[in-house]
Amino acid sequence: MNKSRRREARYAASLRRLPPRVAWFLWQARRHAVRSGDQFSLASAARPVQLAALLDLARGRDRVVELGTGSGWSAIALALEDSGRRVVSYDPVVRPEREAYLAMVSAAVRQRIDLRDEADTAGPRPDESADLLFIDSSHDRESVLAAFGTWRSALAPGAVVAFHDYGHAEYPGVREAVLELALSGEESDGMFVWRAQGPGA
Repeated sequence: MNKSRRREARYAASLRRLPPRVAWFLWQARRHAVRSGDQFSLASAARPVQLAALLDLARGRDRVVELGTGSGWSAIALALEDSGRRVVSYDPVVRPEREAYLAMVSAAVRQRIDLRDEADTAGPRPDESADLLFIDSSHDRESVLAAFGTWRSALAPGAVVAFHDYGHAEYPGVREAVLELALSGEESDGMFVWRAQGPGA
């Protein structure tokens, strides 16, 4: 078996933890990225093991906010996993690759994904709240602090906040921000997870 096929086999095996619809989407998305030379998506999209952990956190949560859309793989996976879930995703940089991945899912799924071409600090709309906040945009300390500060008051009671790339050697700012915020939580599959205790906790 050559190197390329071994990579494909390893990736296929890593999809087993995911719900079938999500796994099938990721398989299609990755194959498209490889064939089209979409190196950005291949390098930046959450790995299946990380996505599985994120979906576990999202279970039973209908209002999800993602900061950092990128190519849209995570937002699409979150919408696919629960037909009652609405996903709002912020990113001021619109990746040209995004439309190809959105076209891989039904119109009904796309309608539950609200893509906002705005900075993560644009904040929530009036009366908008989040059951899960996934912070995966700029990874420097100041940006993470600003993003969390902007959204903290919009967290629903019992909401979960997941800071992606916590502990990543190339992004020390994520850990620095979490330490400065003095949040008490847990590290899981490359994320720091904090659970809010009450409104705006």
